[in-house]
Amino acid sequence: MEFVGKLPKDKVIADFASHVSSGKADFYGMVDLNFVLGRREGPWMWDVSEERKLLNCHCNGGVFNLGHRHPEIIKVLKATLDELDIGNHHLMSEQRAMLGKKLADNTPSEITRTVFGVGGGEAVDFAIKLARGYSKKHKIVYATSGYHGHTGLALVAGDKHFKEPFEPLAPGFVDVPFGDADAVAKAIDKETAAVLFETIPATLGMPLPPEDFYKNIREICDDNDVLLILDEIQTGLGRTGKLWAFEHYDVVPDIFAIGKGLSGGLYPITATCYREDLDSFMNENPFIHVSTFGGAEVGCPVASKVLDITSDQSFLTHVNMMSDRLATGLEGIMERYPEILVEIRRKGLFMGLKMSDIGYGPLMSIAGYNCGFFAVYADNDRSVLQFLPPLIIEDDEVSYVIDALDKAYKYAKDRPDYLELARSLAM
Repeated sequence: MEFVGKLPKDKVIADFASHVSSGKADFYGMVDLNFVLGRREGPWMWDVSEERKLLNCHCNGGVFNLGHRHPEIIKVLKATLDELDIGNHHLMSEQRAMLGKKLADNTPSEITRTVFGVGGGEAVDFAIKLARGYSKKHKIVYATSGYHGHTGLALVAGDKHFKEPFEPLAPGFVDVPFGDADAVAKAIDKETAAVLFETIPATLGMPLPPEDFYKNIREICDDNDVLLILDEIQTGLGRTGKLWAFEHYDVVPDIFAIGKGLSGGLYPITATCYREDLDSFMNENPFIHVSTFGGAEVGCPVASKVLDITSDQSFLTHVNMMSDRLATGLEGIMERYPEILVEIRRKGLFMGLKMSDIGYGPLMSIAGYNCGFFAVYADNDRSVLQFLPPLIIEDDEVSYVIDALDKAYKYAKDRPDYLELARSLAM
């Protein structure tokens, strides 16, 4: 291989610690998780030393929805390099026009417009800017302990431990408990521009909203001339068994952000999609928001192919079949380890495994690593293990995951001394 394994693993770790992030290197050394990503293919990834192989059940929050290095996505990206480059954000673009049209064709009829970006935080930043610019109001209501990225306005709508070091931050943001429509109604006033939620908050541990929550929020927003923004960066593109997670709740947002999986795991691209009438603000101010690399022309065909794959009904049927198979296995594990696993939160292959103690999130992340899969605890509720296997997972890989999870829970149960250490990591 030309790019993988050029350096000994210990040299990679030393150079990473010296020149990229000593904190990460120290942390992974402390928990004995010195995995350096090497070869990767489909649902699998190997350590650069080839000594360890893991089934990726985190997928970088959905970046690898289609697994690593999906052959159809690779084919498209290679072909674009024969004709295209980044493009020029000052000019009109054939590639962005075609992708914008395809997004409009795959979203509710009210959603016709798109602005492209590079990262999820940028997509949410623009959503907030659009809401404020269009409404001429400034207040944003968001979920306590939610997460929308690490940049600008998106950061302000996140959990305090991410943003406190950078205060003072932009004013006008008010948090409410997720799933509480009454709290949203009380927080809204004449200065409220928008309500912003992750459709299902990943970093909060995937709590599923009450079935009537979004219908109530839609009504509250409409009654108060407030926009509804949904963050579908992790839940979109088939992850929940529907193309968009908000379809489960029979609601259409005014603005929604997508990213991660739109990249196909190969070329970064995000999109903020919004209602036709909101474009009056952008029409008056066409150069008020630009992104040099947003909607890069070499990336647009990649995103288009991702949409082709994830919008196909047979693909979504497969996601739901694998979800049901995994759920059956997880229910058996919960029966065997009821003192640890207490709740299975699930929409499609967007899963949160709720446990009895905040220490079990970090401990199960470590246990999974030692039992052959990669999963990460939810940072804002560390009693939950985020479980996001690739959407392309097949029956034999589901069987592997269930067996590996069973071993991981036994690992966690048999090491009560590790729980105290893991609990300290979760504080």
